[in-house]
Amino acid sequence: MPPWAAVLALLLAALTLLLLRPWKRAVGARTSVRDQEEQEVVSRGPTAQFSDRRETLPGGCSLICKSSALAQCLLRALRRSAALEPAPSSWLSGPHLQTFCHFILPVGPGPELAREYLQLADDGLVALDWVIGPCARGRRVTNTGGLPPVLLVIPNAWGRLTRNVLGLCLLALERGYYPVIFHRRGHHGCPLVSPRLQPFGDPSDLKEAVTYIRFRHPAAPLFAVSEGSGSALLLSYLGECGSSSYVTGAACISPVLRCREWFEAGLPWPYERGFLLHQKITLSRYASALEDTVDTSKLFRSTSLREFEETLFCHTKSFPISWDTYWDLNDPLRDVDEAAVPVLCICSADDPVCGPPDHTLPAELFQSNPYFFLLLSSHGGHCGFLRPEPLPAWSHEVILESFKALTEFFRMEERMKGLSRRRTSFLGGRRRWGGLQKREVSPSSNLEEIFSWKRSYTR
Repeated sequence: MPPWAAVLALLLAALTLLLLRPWKRAVGARTSVRDQEEQEVVSRGPTAQFSDRRETLPGGCSLICKSSALAQCLLRALRRSAALEPAPSSWLSGPHLQTFCHFILPVGPGPELAREYLQLADDGLVALDWVIGPCARGRRVTNTGGLPPVLLVIPNAWGRLTRNVLGLCLLALERGYYPVIFHRRGHHGCPLVSPRLQPFGDPSDLKEAVTYIRFRHPAAPLFAVSEGSGSALLLSYLGECGSSSYVTGAACISPVLRCREWFEAGLPWPYERGFLLHQKITLSRYASALEDTVDTSKLFRSTSLREFEETLFCHTKSFPISWDTYWDLNDPLRDVDEAAVPVLCICSADDPVCGPPDHTLPAELFQSNPYFFLLLSSHGGHCGFLRPEPLPAWSHEVILESFKALTEFFRMEERMKGLSRRRTSFLGGRRRWGGLQKREVSPSSNLEEIFSWKRSYTR
């Protein structure tokens, strides 16, 4: 570890001494009564809002979802998961420590990456980092009898590549996946060759990236994982593409679901200032290129994430729009009813960035939509879910185990559908050769409908 990293780690450790008291929101701070309600929500875990359709899991977790065949399959897999077993108390159990260790501590030695730049239809560039090594503990086969599945990883919306993202990629590589990290325009060393950045929930660039990935691996299953605020991009993509998304299964770690309210309420001041500073540093290198499209002086004087987002995407010089219109176009849940892919959202009741689940998670989405599953934990912070080294974050283990359960479920569905077709064809041939005068309807003729993909989620 370089000396500056060690000093930074020590400063952060000192800063955590201040984390014993709750922080007020930086923008639109809540009243003291509301703060007390939030603390009560965290202390007593999942609240009454999520008591309906809630299944208890090990480790103080709960699964909230609509009852279905797939839900039962996922529930069985989670109850068998060793990652959810209660762990001994650790100094990492605090929500702020979990979050700070995840976002700010130096990344350390990461995986070996092979970068590709993808030129988009408007001549912009996005980057794809393919994880090609190392894999020290031996590679396990996940998709027996087929090609290795591709795991598309979408980092947070600020473009910071965190420890947990790289840890997930290494674990996925070990389990037989082929991970690839998607970087937006101007993020993580991807050049900004045109004066256009990607709005918060605009999936147009991601669509082209997925098309390219499918071109490179046409027969491999595709899974997707997003982190934090990056989940808005993944959910927007799944909603806009529906059943044509090419994605077999998806997972969101600490997703921001009510994004507009999240921007307007503001974050606790260390996170608000930290995320804002990171965005300003990232875009400062492109200040001259952005002068023709946005008011850069106002942009870099922004004092909140909302002001920064509004200046960058709403108050443009060529095509200004209102804040309301911006969220009509970028709300990640605007087309959520069209999503046709199982999505597992892993959230924590003590998330200091998103806030308590009663106010930030739409319970009706998970209780009524058969494609969305909420794994709610009492502890874990924001995108943390850390365990003592060298164990990976338990959220990573759970995600890969759920993808394995999905693969087995879909394989069984296809097998039953094939059996139904063969039985129907066989009975049809018997009727023709036997010269039956009256057409008979066999009970097995309805098997294809019973075991079809969509039927399995809703029955």
